[in-house]
Amino acid sequence: MANTLSGKRVAFVVAPEGTEQVELTEPWKAVQDAGGQPELVSTSPGSIQAFNHLDKADTFPVDKVVTDVSPDDFDALVLPGGVANPDFLRTVPDAVRFVRGFFSQQKPVAAICHAPWTLIEADVVRGRRMTSWPSLQTDLRNAGAEWVDEEVVTDSGFVTSRKPDDLPAFCRKLVEEFAEGKHRAQAKSA
Repeated sequence: MANTLSGKRVAFVVAPEGTEQVELTEPWKAVQDAGGQPELVSTSPGSIQAFNHLDKADTFPVDKVVTDVSPDDFDALVLPGGVANPDFLRTVPDAVRFVRGFFSQQKPVAAICHAPWTLIEADVVRGRRMTSWPSLQTDLRNAGAEWVDEEVVTDSGFVTSRKPDDLPAFCRKLVEEFAEGKHRAQAKSA
């Protein structure tokens, strides 16, 4: 796995605060360990405040602002969870457009926990088999997804997972899907 993502740039899109820290740091490490280049993209410059559930954790420097980048600049996308993070992102049209662009360009996307809220807003879950934090299942079904309660679900380059306990399986699968590159079926929901 050491160089499976060599030369690949991976956007991690997060809000200025509310990201579940471990859902950012563990996939970030997996991308780095596989030879990829993770970049933190947010809605404003500076740094983001991560959380351990409801408690403030560490801050992380923002590499790029979502208004200054395009899906063209990256090979894949990771959407970490945390309740407040995707709830904020789904209210920012530029962030929603950025996320949707990965699907229309057939690029792999990985989302964990509450992150699918942003995907619902981007209208890219219709007809997709996926999982999430259990409280999102009704939202996802109402948006046209087939929700299942599984550790990690892959649907043509689209990787989803439920919670921090699922991170080992989530990270393995996202590296595998990102290494494969574009998936034509990604665009079916865009």
